[in-house]
Amino acid sequence: MMFACALACVGCKESRVSDDPTLRLAFSRDTVRFDTIFTSKEAQEPSATLQVMVYNPNKEAIVIDRVWLDNGLWFRVNVDGEADLSRLKQLQINGGDSLFVFVHVGIDIQHQTDAIWVTDALNLHLKTGATQSVQLEAYGQDVVRIRSKERRSDYSSYHFTAEKPYLLYDTVVVGQLNIDAGARLYMHQGAGIYALGDVTAQGTQDKPITICSDRLDKLFDSVPYRYASGGWNGVYLQTDKSTQASYDLQYVDILSGNIGLYCVSERTEELPTLKMNGCRIHNHAAYGLVLINTDAEVVNTEISNCASYCVYCQGGEHHFVHSTVASYFGSTNIRIHSTGKEDVAAVYIHNLGKEPPQTICGFENCIITGALKNQVVVATPFDKYYPAVWRGNYLKCDTLRIPHAEANVYWQESDTTAVFVQDYYKYREYKYYDFRPDSVSPAIGIGIQEVAELYPTDRLGKDRTAKPDAGAYQSN
Repeated sequence: MMFACALACVGCKESRVSDDPTLRLAFSRDTVRFDTIFTSKEAQEPSATLQVMVYNPNKEAIVIDRVWLDNGLWFRVNVDGEADLSRLKQLQINGGDSLFVFVHVGIDIQHQTDAIWVTDALNLHLKTGATQSVQLEAYGQDVVRIRSKERRSDYSSYHFTAEKPYLLYDTVVVGQLNIDAGARLYMHQGAGIYALGDVTAQGTQDKPITICSDRLDKLFDSVPYRYASGGWNGVYLQTDKSTQASYDLQYVDILSGNIGLYCVSERTEELPTLKMNGCRIHNHAAYGLVLINTDAEVVNTEISNCASYCVYCQGGEHHFVHSTVASYFGSTNIRIHSTGKEDVAAVYIHNLGKEPPQTICGFENCIITGALKNQVVVATPFDKYYPAVWRGNYLKCDTLRIPHAEANVYWQESDTTAVFVQDYYKYREYKYYDFRPDSVSPAIGIGIQEVAELYPTDRLGKDRTAKPDAGAYQSN
């Protein structure tokens, strides 16, 4: 596979050619470093295009009499439309002028479990005798590709292992789904996963399961594409009236799609069950976690930064413990999303349906907050009969007018202390969101002790039994 690196002269004007051996060119960067390039036996992913500018800061012209690569295996160059570097001679850069260098890379590797590191050097030999170089670097990762032509609607089961990453180009529809600890699923634009039966995703703290966009390059120089939402579709767990499924998700990170995890069932009794522990659902262009006719226990989990509801519950019993729901989607001074934040709460509980099942959704030792003033809505016709327990939480909302919701700390208009380490993305300072408690957070030490003792460590493995904080993370 051939790739191109084009050099074009900008604003050329005549000047005397120097023979001074001390003169040098200047570069906008000395290293061109690419993000991971996917490859497999079927094809290699073309890279993004990167550029380097070569400047002549001198008054006199400098002549480049030869351009070459050290090995030419992964990187190729094209100079003014010429791919054969041996034909490039006497390239003149006048004083004060410059050249653009556009770089592509492709890596052809197979049967490699780990990513490989490849390097080369683009060399410019000056007529005065000096040679200057730009280093070229990239990672190559062999992947298992799943394309639309390989898609089948009759998968009775599918098993993702950690041996190699997976690159999904389309929607995979399966019955049972198993994902091993450490598995990495990279999702192309529009790709998604639909599971119609049991799901077991057994990540660990040291080897989490990651499901995210396949865009590993940068949107801007200091902004990775992984910070932009909507890079893929979502994970959907669906059952009909005849299926009672169980879902067990341990340490699964679902990042930067349209929807994080969408659980829906047609059943009205003996509902599917979801257990989540140590998970992270972050940065989605619509919903984070949707529970419709599904019983759920969500522990030590972060659900954050969704344009619509971070958590939507309708039908079933839902128990959230030591989890953080943070709604700061779009809280940044750079536009990185294709959609804006909707004017909705972080958590919406829908208990207005006349047909069963009833929605019973409670939170213990959790944080629910965000940029808007009211982040919790419990829509139920008879507040005083709503049975769910809410205690030990830090809540940014009007005081809940339901039973069993007194033992909480509520945000006040006069509050000035920070809840989290970082709730605003400062891209120039390279400070991304960080939803661990700030050192003066009002969520510190407010958790119910007996609840914390049932879940003695936080999402990162830190002990919380001495003085439990609300949320998925214990403060330092």
